Order: sequence, then structure tokens, then C-alpha cells
Amino acid sequence: MNLKNIISITEARRRIFEIINEVQNPDQVYVLTENGRSKAVIMSASEYESLIETIEVDKIFPNLEKDVKELRKDIKTGKYRTYPSLEDMVNSRKILLLRETSKEKYEIQSTNKAKGKKGNRRNPGKR
Repeated sequence: MNLKNIISITEARRRIFEIINEVQNPDQVYVLTENGRSKAVIMSASEYESLIETIEVDKIFPNLEKDVKELRKDIKTGKYRTYPSLEDMVNSRKILLLRETSKEKYEIQSTNKAKGKKGNRRNPGKR
């Protein structure tokens, strides 16, 4: 992060269009402060999406770096040849492949529902 991009919210208001253009460049982020304390961050939508995607991948594969190192080692030593194939995993039910088995088309059905009587809101007992 570029530390020169720490500015007050007041300054950000004056320069908002300039800031929006600047954050479209890679690694350009603005930290907005109020009374000297960080309050918000402005970054491009693509940088934000990338950050969220990285967080999601990290949740799914928390040991990814370790797993990649282990796989590279297995490739060098040839141990990867002992890995089960996709076919083996499907046959042993360790993995389930999903496929479309239906020829049905999904449609939005329009229904004409009979309108019910609305009660009198001022006097719910009368209709």
C-alpha cells in the first residue's frame, strides 16, 4: 500500500473524482482518516473482488501453500503416480460427480390467484 495515499475524509470529498480515477491503477488504495484515525478505504472494484476471492480461497484451502509444496515434492519424486485417479475416486464413492439427469426446462409459471377480501383495518371485525 502506498502510504502517501492516507488522506482526511474532508480532502477525499474535494478530490473524489481524482481518487476514483487513481484507484483504477494496480495497488492504488486510499485510506481515509477522521481526526487522525483510519475510518475507511477506497479501492477499485476489481481489487476489492480480488481480495474477497483470495479470502474465500483461503477459507476453502487453509493449507494451500503447504499442499502445493508437498505436491511439488511428490512430482519430483514420482510419488504422484500413486495418487488415485478421478475414476478410482468416483468408483470408491469418495467423490460424487453431479450431472444433469433431467430434460425439464425451468420456467417461471404465472398463476392467477383469486384475490382475497381485505379486512377493514379500522374495524377488523367488519368486512
